[in-house]
Amino acid sequence: MADPFPEMEFKLMANQTITRNSSSITCACTPTQRVMVGAMGGLVAGMVFGMMMNMLNMIGSIAMLVGSKSNAVGWTVHLLISMGIGVAFSLLLEKKLKNYSAGIGYGMAYGIFWWVLGGQILMPAKLHMPIFQFNTMAWQSLMGHVVFGVVLGALTVVIPSRMHK
Repeated sequence: MADPFPEMEFKLMANQTITRNSSSITCACTPTQRVMVGAMGGLVAGMVFGMMMNMLNMIGSIAMLVGSKSNAVGWTVHLLISMGIGVAFSLLLEKKLKNYSAGIGYGMAYGIFWWVLGGQILMPAKLHMPIFQFNTMAWQSLMGHVVFGVVLGALTVVIPSRMHK
């Protein structure tokens, strides 16, 4: 079915515009709105990834980053990290997130980046474990990071396009 509104521009507030055409969705958000978009996207993506980690009994390992073994602490730390990563994604890639495909693609790459940096280097180093271990847990972690990135990327495009409707 042909797009009934192939090109539209919506005026929002004084400095905000959403432009929609058949291939892109862009939103000129303020920096504060970008931070909120990233935090919301990171929170939701972190909850999805956290549920995967919880099913695999991995959430307690996140708590170990702050000297705890509590699942509640693991969830709290995980979601705070997820929100921070989401904010960075939203701010760093704002200009590149023009449509759903770009959001999902950049999100997937960003998830892989954080799997390497966080899951393969920073977390093992902090816990005095060997870095770059490619075992079953590492591959499960990679899948979780990719899912995190896909959800984050999609939400970072969807949320601004729906903010002012």
